[in-house]
Amino acid sequence: MLRLTAARTIPRKPISSTFIARRAASTSSQQTQQAGSFARTAAYASLFVVSTGLFAVYYSDCRAALHKYIVTPVIRYTLDPETGHRLAVKVLGSGLAPRDPLPDDDVLKVELWGEELSSPVGLAAGFDKNGEAIDGLFDLGFSWVEIGSVTPKPQPGNPKPRVFHLPNDSALINRYGFPSDGHVAVLSRLRARLPPVFAYSAESESEDPLHGAERASLHAGKLLAVNLGKNKSSPPDSITDFVTGVRTFGPYADALVVNVSSPNTPGLRGMQSRTLLEELLAGVVAARDEVTAASSNKHRPKLLLKIAPDLDESEVADIAAAVRANNGVDGVIVSNTTIRRPSGVSDPNKVEQGGLSGPPLKPYALATLRTLRGMLPASVPLIGCGGISSGADALDFARAGASAVQLYTAFGYGGVGVCRQVKDELATLLRQEGKTWSQVVQEAVAQTSLKETATQGADSGSESQESRETSIKLLVDEAEELKRLLDGLGERMEQKAQEGVSVAGDKQFVTVTPPPTES
Repeated sequence: MLRLTAARTIPRKPISSTFIARRAASTSSQQTQQAGSFARTAAYASLFVVSTGLFAVYYSDCRAALHKYIVTPVIRYTLDPETGHRLAVKVLGSGLAPRDPLPDDDVLKVELWGEELSSPVGLAAGFDKNGEAIDGLFDLGFSWVEIGSVTPKPQPGNPKPRVFHLPNDSALINRYGFPSDGHVAVLSRLRARLPPVFAYSAESESEDPLHGAERASLHAGKLLAVNLGKNKSSPPDSITDFVTGVRTFGPYADALVVNVSSPNTPGLRGMQSRTLLEELLAGVVAARDEVTAASSNKHRPKLLLKIAPDLDESEVADIAAAVRANNGVDGVIVSNTTIRRPSGVSDPNKVEQGGLSGPPLKPYALATLRTLRGMLPASVPLIGCGGISSGADALDFARAGASAVQLYTAFGYGGVGVCRQVKDELATLLRQEGKTWSQVVQEAVAQTSLKETATQGADSGSESQESRETSIKLLVDEAEELKRLLDGLGERMEQKAQEGVSVAGDKQFVTVTPPPTES
């Protein structure tokens, strides 16, 4: 028989207040942790946003004070000069460098060899020696980027250390000695940046070394130049390295610069002597013309000579005569670095050997440019380079007759915003004068350059020289004949004077008074 039993209940213990308090405390702790986690997340997000904003400023506007007052000084004071230089080139070549987003003022426009440039401010050779950062430099606003010097064979240059800051003078001394990756490596970089050619591209574009591009710079209103150097192992008086450079880079450059003025390659400056320079210029002009004739697009790179600032007036005159004697030279860059040490230079590093650049160079470069401007016709433009760090400096070169200018040392000290700074200062000064850059240059060139008529008289060639020599010979012959006639007439007069008669000579009579008789 089944027995029914009552359900047994388990007695419940009352929840203690301690347990409730602990649970409340745990919940409160979790909420606090969540709040702290949210705060950290918000802080990290804010930091990321701020960092992104700072990077945007850095990347998009090269004029930002960040570059001039933080980035550039940090690089200069924490790294040795050459390492800082290499870092700057790598960053500019990486595509992560800042850019100049502003268009150039119309008052800065300049025409060179029929090409209109947006401004006269370019970058000199020596910064991008191997063509690694061309487009990064154009993005900073330079209208002219000159790479090199490039030597035919790779060479390491002079022993390190070979670059020295002179911060007391905002100057630089270098004795690099043309460290170069060589023609093959640099040429491959120039080709790599050209527009791609596809199978369906037009035949003319496929055969064109520039792949259909209008300029080697690949930028409207800008020019790409290649500075040609000479291997240290080459004979001092040989022109072969320069001729080879013209043939190699002629199809891929808007301008080629023959550098015979570096003080850091033994014997190089000796090629500025008239005899060697005339041979050199004849060789490179012939090579350039061969490149042009062989090119499918008839691309004709301009040919320029770069000279030193340490020349006396007679040496500058020899260079001018060599340039005038060869119609294929399109311009001259004045100048390279100086081996002189002005008395005003105070930095201890002034004792280092090498070429000095920066503000102390400006008086020498400007004086040489003024002298050369008066010895060349207006058809040969001059490019000013040396100690330019402001709009006022650039304007000084324009008033001396320079068609354009180049920066170098100021770029290293002032950073990526220097080009824009110089252009803005220059535009302000020009507007104050109510003139454009081209007007200032044209006025200076008209007043100071060698007149074309004088040029033609001085350099009319061997036929004119022979004509002058013939004229002089005729004058000498006529003078000798006249002297002979006068001598003969004098002898007859002396002879007849004893007889007291008149002597006829060419229908004119000379009365001779008889000697008095003795009383």
